[in-house]
Amino acid sequence: MQTAIKTGEQVLYTAKTRTTGGRNGASRSSDGRLDLKLTHPGGKGEGTNPEQLFATGWSACFIGALEIAAAGSGLKLPADTAIDAEVDLAKYDQGYFLKARMNVSLPGLDEETAFKLINEAHNTCPYSKLSKGNIDVEFNLI
Repeated sequence: MQTAIKTGEQVLYTAKTRTTGGRNGASRSSDGRLDLKLTHPGGKGEGTNPEQLFATGWSACFIGALEIAAAGSGLKLPADTAIDAEVDLAKYDQGYFLKARMNVSLPGLDEETAFKLINEAHNTCPYSKLSKGNIDVEFNLI
């Protein structure tokens, strides 16, 4: 299955990985910068799991989107901006699903400004776009 290229689309980067063994396997990037073991969530192995990787990628990307939102508002994002991302793997009668909480720390910004930046970032961040309408997401200012 191939996806259509959008008019004006410019691919900025392509991540390439090879994963074997599923949740009890390993994953390695084509450039060798990522080379890790995988383990079931809560498992006894020493590896990470897809939910942790998703939380890490999303929170890193979201901070970048916050930087863009801040710059667009003539602000500088606080140097100690942080996100404590929580991604739940859950199950109900019809199968498995994800839900998430993004706990955002924007020290020194008032609540109104902080939530304005969070909302703008949620509209910009590719991970947020991926999640919209697909998983429940809660944003908290901490």
